[in-house]
Amino acid sequence: MPKLSVCIEMFWTGLPFDERIRRVAAAGYSAYEFWGWRAKELDAIRVATAATGLAVAGFAIDPGFALTAPGNEDGMTQAAIDAAAAAHSLGCKSLIVTTGNEIAGESWEITRRRVVRKLRAMSRVAADAGIRLCLEPLNPFVDHKHYWLTTMAQAGDIVEEVDSPGLGILYDLYHQQITEGKLIDNLHRHLHRIGHIHTAGVPGRHELVGGENDYAALFRAIDASGYDGYVGLEFRPTIGEEAALAQTLELLE
Repeated sequence: MPKLSVCIEMFWTGLPFDERIRRVAAAGYSAYEFWGWRAKELDAIRVATAATGLAVAGFAIDPGFALTAPGNEDGMTQAAIDAAAAAHSLGCKSLIVTTGNEIAGESWEITRRRVVRKLRAMSRVAADAGIRLCLEPLNPFVDHKHYWLTTMAQAGDIVEEVDSPGLGILYDLYHQQITEGKLIDNLHRHLHRIGHIHTAGVPGRHELVGGENDYAALFRAIDASGYDGYVGLEFRPTIGEEAALAQTLELLE
């Protein structure tokens, strides 16, 4: 069954990060992930990771710039270099990349050329470091109004054009259910490009039980597909963190 990773940005939010890592291990999970890394105490994270034996499944590249915005090309490449070094120190092989919002008055194709150009340089850095950038489409209807990259087809076309082992797709089953549905079809269509998966209940971005997405069926489909990356739990628990994580494990049975 899929390898699960807990996004500790959304669990035990009142606790220090190193304590959240220990809670993940105590809940019976073997991996965790988070968002931006620059403001984190990486030394404390390394110590807790080593003490628990958990894997770091991924974190956000945290560039301070948007891929869609004009300029900052050298800054984006340097952000990839910096994030790759942080990933290496944590034994992490995947970095999450978002695009930023639409540029007012600019055509989608002009923005796309800029995004591809930046990703080419960044993916070379990632490939040289043995890391994969995972480009994430998000939904523009509920959570990310005006976000630029919204569908799996758009992401797939960009990944194909960049054509680097350092770039894949982050397939977020929460966002894509809201944007376009066809979750299992898109899994199969883009399987060779997918480097990471995210999950959350729809609607609400809460537990994986009781919403539109049948996660027991989705987990079976992911397992049958041969996908061997991590499946991140990126939801806000409403029934308590430990109960939500135990409930998720039951979906694998």
